[in-house]
Formats: sequence, structure tokens, C-alpha cells
Amino acid sequence: MVARAGADLGPKGTRLLPDDVCLVAEVVAEDSAERDRDAKPRKYAAAGIVHLWRVEEEDALPVVHTYALDPATRTYAPTGIFHGRLKLTVPFPVDIDLSTLEPRR
Repeated sequence: MVARAGADLGPKGTRLLPDDVCLVAEVVAEDSAERDRDAKPRKYAAAGIVHLWRVEEEDALPVVHTYALDPATRTYAPTGIFHGRLKLTVPFPVDIDLSTLEPRR
């Protein structure tokens, strides 16, 4: 998760309000793939979190699927699929060479 600077973390520093969350990056795991691809995105959308990245593994390298919230339908619309390089300007500028990341062991 990426949150706004100064976000209220609650009395124990363990929570974020949805309005403070700029981005959720969900890494899909084998044992929770259905939940990571379906249930969690629906919950994030219902909470009003504007940007979602779903990270999958393909040929031992990450592939990033990006989404933006449609405020009228409160569902995510795909904005891109990134192999090799993740380069975006929203919700903030980012440029990551995905091919240099270490594969999972």
C-alpha cells in the first residue's frame, strides 16, 4: 500500500482510512489467487481506493496489471499490462525495470 503523507494511522499505528490510500499493489499468490484477483479488488473498489496494481508471475518475472477506479460504477477499469518495465505517471511517477528483479525462490 502507498498512503498519503500525514495519513492517520490510528492510535496503534496499524490502520489506514481508504481516503488516505493512494495505491494498493496486490501480489497474487498460488494459495490465494482467486481471492487476490476477485474478492480483494472488489473490496478495494467498494472502499473507494482509486489505484490498484495486481502483480502476477510469468516466466519467473513479474507482470503488473494496473487499474483505475471508475467512480460511477465503483469498479476497476484496466489501464495497462506491463512486462519488462513499469513506467507510469499516475498515481505518481514510477519507472521500474521489472526484468532486474530477483525471481522468487
